[in-house]
Amino acid sequence: MSFLQIFSILLARRRVIFWVFLIVVATATTLSFILPKSYTAETTVVVDVKNPDPVIGAMLQPTALPGYMATQVDILTSDRVARTVVQMLGFDKEPTLIARWREDTEGKGTDFVGYMADRLQRKLDVKPSKESNVISIQFTAGDPKTAAAVANTFAKAYLQTNVDLMVEPAKRYTDWFADRTKKVREKLEQQNAQLSQMQKDKGVVQLDERLDSETARLNDLMAQLTIQQAQRSEAQSREHVATLNPDTAPDVLNNPVIQSLRTTITAAEGKLREASNTLGQNHPQIKEQRAEIEELKAKLRTETAAVASSLNANAMVNSQKEGELRAAVEAQKKRVLDLKKQRDEMNVLEKDVEVTQNDYNNINQRLSQTTLESQTHQTDVAVLTPAYEPEEPSKPKILLNIVASIFLGGMLGMAVALLMELLDRRVRSEHDLADMGIPVLGGLATERFPKKRRLFGRREPALQAAY
Repeated sequence: MSFLQIFSILLARRRVIFWVFLIVVATATTLSFILPKSYTAETTVVVDVKNPDPVIGAMLQPTALPGYMATQVDILTSDRVARTVVQMLGFDKEPTLIARWREDTEGKGTDFVGYMADRLQRKLDVKPSKESNVISIQFTAGDPKTAAAVANTFAKAYLQTNVDLMVEPAKRYTDWFADRTKKVREKLEQQNAQLSQMQKDKGVVQLDERLDSETARLNDLMAQLTIQQAQRSEAQSREHVATLNPDTAPDVLNNPVIQSLRTTITAAEGKLREASNTLGQNHPQIKEQRAEIEELKAKLRTETAAVASSLNANAMVNSQKEGELRAAVEAQKKRVLDLKKQRDEMNVLEKDVEVTQNDYNNINQRLSQTTLESQTHQTDVAVLTPAYEPEEPSKPKILLNIVASIFLGGMLGMAVALLMELLDRRVRSEHDLADMGIPVLGGLATERFPKKRRLFGRREPALQAAY
């Protein structure tokens, strides 16, 4: 179907188009004046996502901003906020509203507060800004005062809910940390008491200093034992030499008494040899000198035996001293080992006390932090612009409705005309016959300006076409 055919159809059925257009425009205009007026009040809130937490100082990461803003919108449109609005406005105490709820629900299903919250949510429109942290809260009602009041109350309820969502977990954490702090404090007190009791039982305060002192004493005893072992070994060696060959033993040879006796014996033997040259063997002087020499030799043997005996006694004394020092060293070793064991036990207790003390400090710090959080009344949301009573209704928009009805009426009228033409097809030009496959023999032109015209009627052709 060509454009000229469509135009001829619309021109032929212009009366239908006119009446459809008139009905649509009249209906839309009438409804715009008849329908009850609705007023939309708007308030805006700003979410200060860059403001650090006043307690812990944490700031929101930029990557979490879209999700955070979406969460704030979900909170604002939640049933909890709507229920809070119902209670703030005192709707739960209005007899007329309660009666309407009972009439609508017959007391079944949701409670009254939930029923009113649902009705408020239907008229609520929350729009977050795409390029800022501002959220728009719009509420529509039949009364401008009510619209402004409900919109402002939604903003207040949203702020209060934000505070509650932050405070409620903090209160639960505060109770938990308080209980945990009490248990850790009791454990710390028990460990401190156990450590003090151990120090009291062992009689030590500065165990490390005492251990150092005992270790130094052990080292000194071990040094003395080493020296004594050398002395004992030397004494035993000298005693052994003196026992096997006393005449050549250094201690015997170096003894002044023995040296004196040997000198005396040598001198006496020299005199005896001189006397033997002049006197006979049985001469009394020779006999006297020999007796004197024998007496000196007897004294020499006695002194030599005494020196060997003294060396033996010295070796025994050194051995006894070595045994005493060895016993002292073993006792000192045991004392040092006992002190090390006590120190290890005390170190374990002190470490446990230190760990428990750190746990107590950390938990106590978290307790203080959560206590502050549970007592805060601040939030990162603030009312940017409060809602005021709108002067003009938001619905119905008369001018917009009329303009839309004009467009819609025209389109609907043309659609009805085309539909009627499809249902009742008529020949209006040679093009229609050509489309039907009927040959056209000729045609007569109509008068361009006919004399007879009827309003919204057909043109009276001056001369009908013949086919």
